[in-house]
Amino acid sequence: MATFVLIHGGGGSAWDWHLLVPELSSRGHEVVVPELPIEDRSAGFAQFCETVVGAIGDRRDVVVVGHSYGAFTAPLIADKVPVRLIVLLTPMIPEPGEKPGDWWGNTGYQGVEGLSEEQQFYNGVPAEIVARAAGHVRDQVSAEGSEPWPLDAWPDVPTRVLIARDDRFFPVDFLRRVAADRLGVTPDEIVGGHAVALSHPKQLADRLIAYLPG
Repeated sequence: MATFVLIHGGGGSAWDWHLLVPELSSRGHEVVVPELPIEDRSAGFAQFCETVVGAIGDRRDVVVVGHSYGAFTAPLIADKVPVRLIVLLTPMIPEPGEKPGDWWGNTGYQGVEGLSEEQQFYNGVPAEIVARAAGHVRDQVSAEGSEPWPLDAWPDVPTRVLIARDDRFFPVDFLRRVAADRLGVTPDEIVGGHAVALSHPKQLADRLIAYLPG
């Protein structure tokens, strides 16, 4: 049995994982879903780590999954507790010393023209889930956006990058290039869009469990 620690993306919440949690739990795994203090203007990377580490407690066999902007926090956890595996899901992959606010320009990101936020983030998600999503978006006003990413190098922990074939926010060609440039890896791919945990939770659970060593 593994402990999956699911870290939401920018402006997100634990609700973003609410369909994935039972899929993992039903397969016998424990799931921890912390909410980062993104609405606290004084909170930075240190507070993000404290929140996640506190939620993990004394659990072991930890697999940290960072979605989108959550990829800035996920590797930091491996510096605090023993982590078995890091999975970056449709991720913003950081570099040492990089401020999150600089990531967009540093990677050459170009947004997709002519699409609404709903079309970018929730393509493929059932309409009834999309209708509820707006009620769970939080204002991200925390301080880490202007803080240098604190690690000197990527953790010595097995890391997998999983991208979504229909992602309209971070298109696959863009994320393939970023993953190659920053981690020297070719990402795996799954069906779905940026919010794949809401559109294809069963398939995502299958992929995460398949990553477990042994």
